Amino acid sequence: MKHGALMHTPDDDVAVVVQDVARGTSVQAVTLEGDKIATVDAVDDVPLGHKIAVRDLDAEKDVIKYGRSIGRATQPIKAGAHVHTHNIKSKRWA
Repeated sequence: MKHGALMHTPDDDVAVVVQDVARGTSVQAVTLEGDKIATVDAVDDVPLGHKIAVRDLDAEKDVIKYGRSIGRATQPIKAGAHVHTHNIKSKRWA
């Protein structure tokens, strides 16, 4: 399976998709070094350049990308879900 999403660190909760991903598509997430980290089935359509959850996230959990928190989940997020402003609150403007 060719990779479909990139992660900065193996501990990240999200990966950035490298192409439009249709709901039901299996996505392989790899680190920038090419290490395979997770395979998730997209539960939402995810546009190119947007984030996909690589694991289930509880509401109020910090969402990790780049090895650091980028925001807080405002609701439970399932692995394979589109992660964006509808389900996380950024820490940048908090």
